[in-house]
Amino acid sequence: MASTVRIPLADGPADGETVDVELDTNNRPPLTHHHLGPEGLIDAQIYELESVEGEYCYRWRGPAI
Repeated sequence: MASTVRIPLADGPADGETVDVELDTNNRPPLTHHHLGPEGLIDAQIYELESVEGEYCYRWRGPAI
């Protein structure tokens, strides 16, 4: 079973929320997170992984479309 980690979302529409993501074989989370909006992918927002002092967060980059 793969390990998971909870990562906060920063900025954008989902600021302050967290997501649980699965770690890869190197114990790293995915580089991006597509946060779905009320209408699914049409409202998705892209968050990009950042690491500050060993702590991960996903920072908002903009809409997916």
